[in-house]
Amino acid sequence: MPGSKDHNRWELWTCARRGHITYAPDDEALAQRLSGTTGLGEVWRCLRCGDFTAGPPRGHGPAEDAPLVMRGKALRQAIILRALAVERWIRAVLIALVALAVWKFHGAQGSIQSTFDRDLPLLRSSGIKVDQMTLIHEFERALAAKPSTLVLLTLALVAYALLELVEGVGLWLLTRWGEYFAVVATSVFLPLEVYDLSRGVTLTRVVTFGINVAAVLYLLVSKRLFGLRGGRRAYDEERRGEQLLDVERAAAEI
Repeated sequence: MPGSKDHNRWELWTCARRGHITYAPDDEALAQRLSGTTGLGEVWRCLRCGDFTAGPPRGHGPAEDAPLVMRGKALRQAIILRALAVERWIRAVLIALVALAVWKFHGAQGSIQSTFDRDLPLLRSSGIKVDQMTLIHEFERALAAKPSTLVLLTLALVAYALLELVEGVGLWLLTRWGEYFAVVATSVFLPLEVYDLSRGVTLTRVVTFGINVAAVLYLLVSKRLFGLRGGRRAYDEERRGEQLLDVERAAAEI
């Protein structure tokens, strides 16, 4: 089938890292089509990448009980979500560092940005402008007006960093709650980011806003959250559609 090698490159890459997944269905005819014999012994077709691998199957039983592996679109979605999780963790670290800068901030020492640059010189070359991040500018103004709020604002930033950390964990684990948590947590701050942009368009603000909007839309549509496109049932059926029989049919076309 044209383009089949390109189609399963993600599956091959994942199998190279995590190993193949083989399964012997009770249906004898189907089992024969998924297996073979070579000079080295029996071989079974991997449920993820479709290639044959030597040795006995890792599992056996009814076809409908075959392992639900991530392949095709589901595997690509998992890679995207984990990339997004890494981005959330990086953001959590940056926010935690900003909290440190806020804690060390004093009105006579200049802006949070200058404190950040002075105390964390290794990040200076990244070009990150923390005073252009959502809420930071308002925090800076509040600090200048009421120095007594320093502890509360530091705690707020720490809580924000923890929020991003939990969001990243949920996305990395590919859990349903993590997807909902990411959509809700990200959406809550979108109005603030719009307000931030209305006061001045900068690269930091545009990139942050763009990533967050894209993440929310992607999760809503691809994961069918909040009942969209049939909701959880339609999503599970879509996943199950890439089960054993679809792998076998695709393999027959190669």
